[in-house]
Amino acid sequence: MKLNNNKAVAQTHSRNNGTHRTHFTHLVTFQKSAFTLAEVLITLAIIGVVAAITIPSLVKNYNEKAWATAQDVFTKRLEVATRQMNTEEKLAGYNSTMDFVNELKKKIKIINVCDSNNLSKCFESTILTADGQEVDATNLKTSAKLAKEDWGTETVGVQFANGINALIAYNPNTDQQPFNNQFSATEASMAILYDVSGHKNPNTLGKDVNQNANVKTLGCLINPDLVGGMCITQILASGTGYGSMTKAECETQKEALGINGCYYEPDYWAGAVKACGAKSNMPSREQLLELAKYVYSTDSIDSSGATRNLTLDKTKAAQFLSISPYSDMFYVWNEQEGRTYAYTREFSSTSSDYGNFYSRRDRATLAVCIGDN
Repeated sequence: MKLNNNKAVAQTHSRNNGTHRTHFTHLVTFQKSAFTLAEVLITLAIIGVVAAITIPSLVKNYNEKAWATAQDVFTKRLEVATRQMNTEEKLAGYNSTMDFVNELKKKIKIINVCDSNNLSKCFESTILTADGQEVDATNLKTSAKLAKEDWGTETVGVQFANGINALIAYNPNTDQQPFNNQFSATEASMAILYDVSGHKNPNTLGKDVNQNANVKTLGCLINPDLVGGMCITQILASGTGYGSMTKAECETQKEALGINGCYYEPDYWAGAVKACGAKSNMPSREQLLELAKYVYSTDSIDSSGATRNLTLDKTKAAQFLSISPYSDMFYVWNEQEGRTYAYTREFSSTSSDYGNFYSRRDRATLAVCIGDN
């Protein structure tokens, strides 16, 4: 139904008819049309449906990128601070985590510190693993609970000025090396569990909550029962989750990390090993096979070669795909092959292949860290 807005305009015409002049007038009508109420409501409904479908995905992607960026910036800033402490010979020699944190405050801005009995004032009392299991953070009062048995220090809660909250345990066995510019002080001096979104949700490991290699496994990202008992603790992408190592760094740390031989820089495979804490904390070929069975929902996977005509379950593989440089596939590092190459398993949308020899300089491969269940 069209709504008419009629406007009449009088127009006068004259015509000679012999001795008589005749005048006549007629109306010219202009018609204006508009949308009906039903048409407007239908349009609004369509816009609402499209928004409901797209906005959650956009928000999820935005949050994940924001968390990854915040994590990368924070870890780099923290490493700069500890490197400075190392250069000034102020990294080692503390008997307590509180003493260490009080020195750290001079290098990176901290607005609040909480002792081991008041951790919840600086950090969430409960955090979640990726599969929804609750971890009581207030029970992580000592380094034995948060990190390693032999450290013997307390855990301290810290709130940084950039909005990041953390639990820190100091390693009193730290060996500072003031004349070694390649020294990576962060891993050696502390264990840190940190939340880049502060007290905001989701407070979930692998999302806004992250941990360095010295933190004990607090949860598995995938239910171990689904992947042959393997507990995946971290899934890391190069650049944000792990970096490369120089040959000099590799040579000084290869024995501790279990690396057989070092490669020319940049060595991303060695960087992945370092991020996981040791080569033994990376999945074996058999464990990658179990992961393949899980993400493809089939037991028909070749353990040492290629399997075709598969269908990748992108819901199961979401944690990998979300940080992979490819939209529909990802690679996972495995054992090294000589000095130059390392094994990987490829997980593509329709196939999986084990035994790809990837240069250790390749940065497009994910580091998967495993720990005790």
